[in-house]
Order: sequence, then structure tokens, then C-alpha cells
Amino acid sequence: MPPDYAPFEEPGRKHPARGVLISSDQPTIVFLTVCTQDRQPWLAKQNVHDALKKIWLSTDTWIVGDYLLMPDHIHLFCAHRDLNVTLQRWVSYWKREFSCLHLPEAGEWLRNFWDTRLRRSENYTQKWNYVRENPVRAGLVKQPDDWPFQGRMNILPW
Repeated sequence: MPPDYAPFEEPGRKHPARGVLISSDQPTIVFLTVCTQDRQPWLAKQNVHDALKKIWLSTDTWIVGDYLLMPDHIHLFCAHRDLNVTLQRWVSYWKREFSCLHLPEAGEWLRNFWDTRLRRSENYTQKWNYVRENPVRAGLVKQPDDWPFQGRMNILPW
């Protein structure tokens, strides 16, 4: 290796980018990951699952498609219904509503989240198949369908 060789280093992002590009010529479906503060494992409980579903149903500014709760993070797919409500505002809303329930075993949310706008319908299927395997990879269940903290609230058509 030459002495002046410096390997390329990926700068990466220290914080997730904000804002979702809304396009009128194709659907806007977002893959969203929201983590608990300090990755505390309090999400994978039935009362937490039920509360989140109820809150997501209570607003129609963004709708939830497929979702999966792991002990310390949530993966979900969502789509906008109201262009006046940003993804940031919607996520802040449901995290605040959830926190106001004061569930005894619930902890704090990480302030930021990670979002990716899907570009093709294949991305949804590929990402969902990968997400469904998370509980299996973590050794929580043997088969993806055995994990009770997942579901589909709406069909997000491509």
C-alpha cells in the first residue's frame, strides 16, 4: 500500500435527515424507525401494542400500514393524508399522546427517528420481509408469524 494512501471513510449522518419529499406522480410511503431512549426494552408488551394502535387510529393525518414492535424500537410504514402535517409533527403527536397515558412499564422515547421514503413498490415488500425477520434474528420467536407485536392497520397502495 503506498504511504500516501488514505482509505475512504464514509462520513455518514450524525442525525437523521428531516422532511419527506411528497410527489404527486407516485405514492408517498415512508419506512419509519422509532427507538426507545437508551434502547430500553419496554415496547413489546400487549398494553403498549394496544395503546399505539389506538393512537395511530385516532388521527388520519398519516396512516399506518404494516408495523412491528421490537422490545426497544418500532418499524412501520406510513403514508400522508394531510399535506399540512409533516411526518415530524405526526410522530411527535403520537409519541406525546402515548406518553400521556402513563403506562407503568413504559419508558421514554428517543427524540429523533429514522425515515426513508420508498421509491418503488418492491422496496416495501423487501423491507417488510426483512423487518418481519427481526424477532427471529433476535431469538425471540422461531417463525415471523409467531411474533404477536405486529400487524397491518391499512393497506398502503402503490
